Amino acid sequence: MKINEDYLRSFLFGLQDGLVSTTGVVVGITTGVQDRAIIILASFVAVSVEATSMAAGQYSSEKAVHQMDKEGKHTDNLIFGALIMFFSYLLAGLIPIIPIIFLPLPTASYISIFAAFFGLFTIGFLKGHLVEHKPLRSAVEMFIIGGVATLIGVIVGHFLRV
Repeated sequence: MKINEDYLRSFLFGLQDGLVSTTGVVVGITTGVQDRAIIILASFVAVSVEATSMAAGQYSSEKAVHQMDKEGKHTDNLIFGALIMFFSYLLAGLIPIIPIIFLPLPTASYISIFAAFFGLFTIGFLKGHLVEHKPLRSAVEMFIIGGVATLIGVIVGHFLRV
């Protein structure tokens, strides 16, 4: 079974960005604010808006590619690709939010980071396996990207805490 490259790109991009961005937001807000209700509200607002924005961007950018494609190589459904982006982003974004809902702070923040990093490593490994190119290297690369984004969220949250 051949995987449509455009759908794979949407899926992997949604998962990676959903984990990275949402973890950065969740940990950054948790570092800056100790009110669980505010953290949960801000996290859900962020992941909902970001998933919608990413789906819209996916649709618009892929539509431009289709319009430029005079040879008809791109046969993917634009709406389906946008939906893949939306749901993969949203589902991955829930991973760092769930510990904040159910566990006490600051333990929840550490679990969120661990879950996101584990998710990033796993997604990277699976991506490497799917494309048949160095799964471990792909996993480490995705792990590092997520770590940098999370660190930025923590730093900003620490210096701007209220």
